[in-house]
Amino acid sequence: MPQDLFGIHAKALELRSERMGVIASNIANAGTPGYKARDIDFAAALKSASNGADIESAAQSATQYRIPVMPSLDGNTVELQNEQLAFSENAVGYATTLEFIRSRVDNVKRALRGE
Repeated sequence: MPQDLFGIHAKALELRSERMGVIASNIANAGTPGYKARDIDFAAALKSASNGADIESAAQSATQYRIPVMPSLDGNTVELQNEQLAFSENAVGYATTLEFIRSRVDNVKRALRGE
C-alpha cells in the first residue's frame, strides 16, 4: 500500500504535479487575449484528498481564478512574474516531497536487505 508507506506525501506529490500543470498553462497563455489565470489552492486540495477525494476531484474543487493586481486591456489576467514565482515555489515543494519519498524507499530497501 503506497499510501501507508508514503502517507500524505504521495498525494502531495500528485497535487504539486497538477498545480505545476495549471501554472505552466498560465505561463503558456500569457499572450492569449481573454485568458483567465488559474491556480490550485494546494492546502485545500491536500485537505480534500486527505479526506478521501481522488486527486483530480481534489485539484478541481480547489482550482480558483487568480485576481490580477493589474489586469491587461485585452482581458488576460496572467501576471508573468507572479506565475514564475508560483511555479518556482511549487517546484521546490515538489522536489522536497520527492526527496522525502526517495528517502522512504531507500529505508525500505535497506530494511529488506537487512542493513
